[in-house]
Amino acid sequence: MKTPATRTVLQVEFHTKRAPRPTVAPKGRVPRVARLLALAHRIDGMVRDGETRDLAEAARRLGLTRARMTQVMNLLLLAPAIQEETLALPRTTGRDPISERRLRPIVAEAVWNDQIDRWRTIRSRGGF
Repeated sequence: MKTPATRTVLQVEFHTKRAPRPTVAPKGRVPRVARLLALAHRIDGMVRDGETRDLAEAARRLGLTRARMTQVMNLLLLAPAIQEETLALPRTTGRDPISERRLRPIVAEAVWNDQIDRWRTIRSRGGF
């Protein structure tokens, strides 16, 4: 005759501590040019990973014209230092400190050092 097997079960409960909710929501919004640059990086990643076939397909998915897609993607031609500063622009409540249109002449510069010189000029005049 077989004897019934007994099993001992250890029950452990885990309590995770929730992060406190922020008491004050950040004021303002991320500048548009910073959002566009982040979008350009995201689209570039989607094309590289094969999520979209090409920029024309990405433009169709996002409802952008090919010309606007080119303007957005050209932000990736900025010197890395300028991209970092652009992505780190502080939140704003009024008018953005710089627009994508004002960056177009900088993007047209092929040499990053020349881009940085023009960026510094715009920053000193714009006060940001």
